[in-house]
Amino acid sequence: MRVAITGSSGLIGSALTRSLLADGHQVVRLTRGADTGAPEDGSEQATWDPTRGRVQPGALEGADAVVHLAGAGVGDKRWTKAYKQQIRDSRTLGTRTIAEACAALATPPRVLISASATGYYGNTGDREVTEDTPPADDFLARVCVDWEAAAAPAAQAGIRVVHPRTGLVLAAEGGAWGRLFPLFRLGLGGRLGSGDQYWPFIALADHINALRFAVDTDTLSGPVNFTAPEPLTNRHITQAMGRAMHRPTLTPVPAFALAIALGEFASSITDSCRALPTRLQAAGFTYTTPTIDEALRAVL
Repeated sequence: MRVAITGSSGLIGSALTRSLLADGHQVVRLTRGADTGAPEDGSEQATWDPTRGRVQPGALEGADAVVHLAGAGVGDKRWTKAYKQQIRDSRTLGTRTIAEACAALATPPRVLISASATGYYGNTGDREVTEDTPPADDFLARVCVDWEAAAAPAAQAGIRVVHPRTGLVLAAEGGAWGRLFPLFRLGLGGRLGSGDQYWPFIALADHINALRFAVDTDTLSGPVNFTAPEPLTNRHITQAMGRAMHRPTLTPVPAFALAIALGEFASSITDSCRALPTRLQAAGFTYTTPTIDEALRAVL
């Protein structure tokens, strides 16, 4: 199988690339920098420019699947007006560029996996939400709505499109958890805000398996929650991290301190989203580390 991937240098993209290459598949990394030739891992490299709507000619030719993961990190910088625009543009312009490039091929890929996020649902308290739940009306939710809509050219061309609405990916080497683990190792970990907010987590290994499952499962399309089957509150996750790392969890971070340190982005940490992976489970996906304790053991 031949798979083209944007965002291949990120946490999820690099893990997906390794997984596919290990099983003998061909991978084309779409990068926004200059073409530096074939990477040492045996993958291929091509360039694209989402701001100009361009993909290197031939880059997607022969691809069985395209996995589009690229986008400015929502937690990488403080949310100024300019950076919020960058978050939106990097997703909508990039997705439309990839979708139009796929649709224009004489032989298009059979599936486009185009990323989204559980931010689509906003702050839902302790109410369970599924893929059929309508979107919220905050900044991230509106971004997610536009992000998913930007893939319309591919769907209109008859390409199966899947939108993984990803939660917090549990991994030691990056993402939100990559910042939390060092604090817990120092005994400085604790609940964030009230601790009662649900965090829609998923282990990195399960996320990668779910992406590959979505590529291979022809009956799966549209939005799909990529979350663990049993969402937990930040308080319960904090306690699990303390158990796994044999450290105290007595240092809570109040919501006002998060707001001072992180600005508007703090709401993404203190808001609650009890998202359930309804469609993923209905399609027959099997988790390898479905619980927080199993996921933490695997990571540590």
